[in-house]
Amino acid sequence: MTSLWLAGRAEPALPPNPLDETNRSADVVVVGAGLTGLITAVLLARAGRDVMVLEAFRPGAGATGNTTAKISLLQGTKMSKIVGKHGAGIARKYVEGNLEGQEWLIHRCEAHGISVQREDAFTFAQSEKGLPGARAELEACQAAGLGAEWVDHADVPFAFKGGVRLADQAQFDPMPLLDSLIVELDERGGRLAQGARVQRVSGTDDGLTLHVRTSEGHEFDVDSRQCVLTTGIPILDRGGFFARLKPSRSYCMAYKVPGTITRGMYLSTDSPTRSVRYAPTPDGDRLIVGGAGHPVGREKHPSSSVQELDSWAKQHYPGAMQTNYWSAQDYTPVDELPYVGPILPGQDKIYVATGFDKWGMTNGTAAALALAGSILGGRMDWADAFASWSPHELSGIPKAVQANVEVGINLAKGWITPVTRIVNHTPDSGGVVSGPPWALEARSVVDGVERRLSPVCPHLGGIVNWNDSDESWECPLHGSRFAPDGTLLEGPATRDLTRYL
Repeated sequence: MTSLWLAGRAEPALPPNPLDETNRSADVVVVGAGLTGLITAVLLARAGRDVMVLEAFRPGAGATGNTTAKISLLQGTKMSKIVGKHGAGIARKYVEGNLEGQEWLIHRCEAHGISVQREDAFTFAQSEKGLPGARAELEACQAAGLGAEWVDHADVPFAFKGGVRLADQAQFDPMPLLDSLIVELDERGGRLAQGARVQRVSGTDDGLTLHVRTSEGHEFDVDSRQCVLTTGIPILDRGGFFARLKPSRSYCMAYKVPGTITRGMYLSTDSPTRSVRYAPTPDGDRLIVGGAGHPVGREKHPSSSVQELDSWAKQHYPGAMQTNYWSAQDYTPVDELPYVGPILPGQDKIYVATGFDKWGMTNGTAAALALAGSILGGRMDWADAFASWSPHELSGIPKAVQANVEVGINLAKGWITPVTRIVNHTPDSGGVVSGPPWALEARSVVDGVERRLSPVCPHLGGIVNWNDSDESWECPLHGSRFAPDGTLLEGPATRDLTRYL
């Protein structure tokens, strides 16, 4: 399972690992080497700060390398949700931030010879039931100052009942951009360490200490004055962001298609969600189709929805041959706006950036601009719409309560359901088996290898479920994910599942 952006790419030579040095300290430590983390690090390094980036895997291994990479201000039905909760004023600030992020990205790509395709973006209805949502999005876009227009038809082979068009948006392959940021970070004296997972952060009046564990099992501390968490969901429970975000997983497939491939970027308002764009490759253009999303750890058989999405693509693009399959995790904030800023009100040592809700290319870049500005003593006029702590969060309280009731239900269900099964054999692919709570096991068989683990997520004790499409364990509480052997893939957990010998 490798995305189109990560497959077959020659890994660039990385600077020497700074964790081999004796000086394990920096002015600012950025945790996470995705788009937001690396842009933040480069901006701070430009200002003369001593910056270190710590990445648990490799740059782009998370959302950045597994995105659809649309650099669009038309974001499905996002604007109508923001206007409905916060009004046109906050929506305009959200657009301003995204526009600044979009312009920064495109200018960066142009300056470094990175290919960007300028295309129209569409939010469309597949059926009559999707039209009200599309019409509402048009009104919200216009209220927020976007020059969107209604179109009744589009040159596409799938059902299009009408939708919103926003001209001159963009798309790209994000990995060459990350490569250019890594080069600039090194040139400006910044440092990047991969295979270094931050497990906890402690603080004193003098600064912060980050406890790090490497992929080889070595442990040590890194000292800093400030740190920035750009890890999808913050790895620290301070601020309770795990309770203010709803994690979801969605899937993408790339296809080689005979004949003409659809131009433009499309996202449906009605279910099942369909996302469509193309991507140029050295071997010709590829069609990218996305969808089949679900709350993390709460879908019984994700593979059935992924298969249905694949069938849809092949039905509407006869002769399409799948070349890549991948998935990504996104976090929806309870009040619909990103959380960017201090992890706690009035705290200026630890910063977070999360809640991009599948629009990380523009939101993530805007977040980096806002974070760097805040750390360096400046302020963006539009930053109110991205604040990690703000009065506008009150609008998200009912949704937060509902989400956390669901968390409690899934916590109880995870412990009770296996007891009712009383099964002690390994499932065909994976699942939690055995009877009483003290004897629960997460068992899987992948490529003929059987593995047995504790099913208890080390974050807050949820019981993981098996994702039969990604072949991974997922916690239904707050979205932590683990490989078949228990290796942590995504937080807020910071440790692996316990392995049974």
